[in-house]
Amino acid sequence: MDPLGNIPVFLSLLKNVDNRRRIKVILRELLIALVVMFVFLFFGSYFLEALQLEQPAVKMAGAIVLLIIALRMIFPQAGGIMGEDQYGGEPFIVPLAIPLIAGPSTLATLMLMAHTEGTSLWLWTLVVIGAWAVTSAVLLASPLLYKLLKERGLLATERLMGMILIMIAVQMFFSGLAVFLNIEGH
Repeated sequence: MDPLGNIPVFLSLLKNVDNRRRIKVILRELLIALVVMFVFLFFGSYFLEALQLEQPAVKMAGAIVLLIIALRMIFPQAGGIMGEDQYGGEPFIVPLAIPLIAGPSTLATLMLMAHTEGTSLWLWTLVVIGAWAVTSAVLLASPLLYKLLKERGLLATERLMGMILIMIAVQMFFSGLAVFLNIEGH
């Protein structure tokens, strides 16, 4: 989850939405994302089994998607990070709730945690709620942060978060590759 990196996207997508309505939209999207994250946390292992996906594949795929998003954060392109300029009016579920709040790497991580750490599900529930609460606070404060940091400050923050996400993506990929090579080696 990358609330600081998402602030410019949220502000851009909601710039034509009334100020009072903007808070309601952000809250709605946050709640939708939380429900989706819980579905992946509680039922993710069943998805993996039904699709016959192994942990290394999910980890490596999540890393690749995260890497692409991070590269778009560092090297912005026309249409924005998620191609959000194509959406008109008030966004609903896509792209705010999914993939910006509950993105592919977050959902892949939740599925893997449910699959590998199933006995600690209550702990992961608390972790999801905590991360969601921090994300919610940051996104609900986004108009204030925008006034404080201005356009350049938000752009710099987004690029810094992109660099951090690239490091996380590379580590996820290497972890998945290591598990794959270990499995294949036996």
